[in-house]
Amino acid sequence: MNGRTSAHAQKDLDQMNKMKLTVGMTALAMITGCASSTTAKHEVEQANASRPGDTANVKNVVLVHGGFVDGSGWQAVYSMLKRDGYHVSVVQNPTTSLADDVAATQQVLAMQNGPALLVGHSYGGVVITEAGNNPNVAALVYIAAFAPDAGESVSSLIKNPPPGAPVPPILPPQNGFLMLDKSKFAASFAADVDPEVAAFRADSQVPWGVNALDGKVTTPAWRSKPSFYLVATQDKMIPPPAQRAMSKRAGATVVETAGSHAIYESKPGDVVHLIEQASNVGKQ
Repeated sequence: MNGRTSAHAQKDLDQMNKMKLTVGMTALAMITGCASSTTAKHEVEQANASRPGDTANVKNVVLVHGGFVDGSGWQAVYSMLKRDGYHVSVVQNPTTSLADDVAATQQVLAMQNGPALLVGHSYGGVVITEAGNNPNVAALVYIAAFAPDAGESVSSLIKNPPPGAPVPPILPPQNGFLMLDKSKFAASFAADVDPEVAAFRADSQVPWGVNALDGKVTTPAWRSKPSFYLVATQDKMIPPPAQRAMSKRAGATVVETAGSHAIYESKPGDVVHLIEQASNVGKQ
């Protein structure tokens, strides 16, 4: 190989090395740029996730049952919400006193991974009115429930029923606890629920503590949180006119559905619809 040919070969080699270096640096820049973009995007997503007010909707739902029953009555509502992608928790509040029931609810709220909707049925409405002051609660949903103001309790709210209102078949207290007459449970509490289910609810009643009925709300959460209310128009435990009055006072978004006091079992789809409407509170 002569000197001229050798010089050309060296020049060609230098050009090839330069091209390799250029390609390598370009590839590195592309990889680094993609990594930086991915990292930046992840940081923005994390920042948005940490700001509840910016979320599209609330995905955590906490269900609170009322007196005489336990959390199993929420099963149909629970299943529908889970199917729709919600994270659902059911509080097994003891219904022994308002303080105990609020404490049980606060424990469940503490386990949520973000903002939550607090849903209460019947006496559960009193519980969520008090427990809803938790900063993790985005909105309140009342299902044929009591929605007391400051200083009010179930006892004070039922003291003067509307004229002609049906009287719940509550038996005299035994050792500080109340029960419903089993023979009248279905007609008063669950008239539109499958008879076998209603009979089971009557026979599996949870004694309701008199202290729970007397528990007074201190600061009603509906004064500072958005609220939603489903009125059960055939309710024979809490008169529909009383439900309308409480929901109006709370400034709630109200829907009415034909159903008994156990509407969360007989019409779970209507209950779920309202809860999912409330979950858009972040957009309102």
